[in-house]
Amino acid sequence: MSGSMEFLLWTKGPMFNIAITIFAIGLLVRIAEIFMLGRKKNFAEARAGEWGPGFRTMVTRTVADPGTFERAPFNVVVGWIWHIGFLIALLLFLPHIALIESLTGLSWPALPNPVISLVTSVTLVALIATLVHRMTHPVKKRISTVEDYVVWAVVFAVVLTGWLAYYRLVNPYPLVLGMHILSAEVMLILLPFTKLTHIFTTFIARWYNGAAFGRKGVQS
Repeated sequence: MSGSMEFLLWTKGPMFNIAITIFAIGLLVRIAEIFMLGRKKNFAEARAGEWGPGFRTMVTRTVADPGTFERAPFNVVVGWIWHIGFLIALLLFLPHIALIESLTGLSWPALPNPVISLVTSVTLVALIATLVHRMTHPVKKRISTVEDYVVWAVVFAVVLTGWLAYYRLVNPYPLVLGMHILSAEVMLILLPFTKLTHIFTTFIARWYNGAAFGRKGVQS
C-alpha cells in the first residue's frame, strides 16, 4: 500500500468484502442462537394473544415513560439525540443511499447536505457528552466495561471521520475517506459480537417480553 488512493481502494475492495462477510455470518449465527435458545413449552392455556401485546410493548418500551425520564433525563434525551442523528446520517445521506442501492437495489430520497452536516455535528457533541457522563457519573463509571468504551470509540470514529471527510479537513482526501470507510467496516465486524448487536435484537427482545405477558393476560 503505497499511498492514500491505494488505501482507499483497499477499504472499498478487499476490506469491504471481508467486513460484509464477517458481519453477515456473525449476525446470522447470533440471531439463530437467540431463536434456538431452549425455552420451556408453556402448557398453560393462553389468556390473551401474543402478537398484539408483543407489538404494543415494542412501541411502549421504545418511548421512555415519565418515571424513566424523571430518573435519568440525560440518558433519555442525549441517547435519543445521538441515536436518531446517527440513523439520519446513515440512511439519509446521498452517498450512503447510493451504496445501499448498489448492494440491495433499494433507494429513497436523501436529505440536503447542509441538514446532514448539522445533524452530524449535533451527533458528535451528543456522543462526547455521553462519554463525559459515563466517565463522571458515579454509578455509570463503576458499571462501565472496556467493551462500553470500545463500542463508543468505534461509533464516534465512524461519525467523526464522516464529518472530516464531508468538510475535507484532512489531506489528502482519499485518506480521510478511506479512514471513514475503514471505521465503518470495523463497526460492522464488531457488531455481531458486542453490545452493538442491540441494533437488531432490541425489538426482538421487546416483542418477546410483550408476547409473554400477553399470553399471561397482563400488560407490560
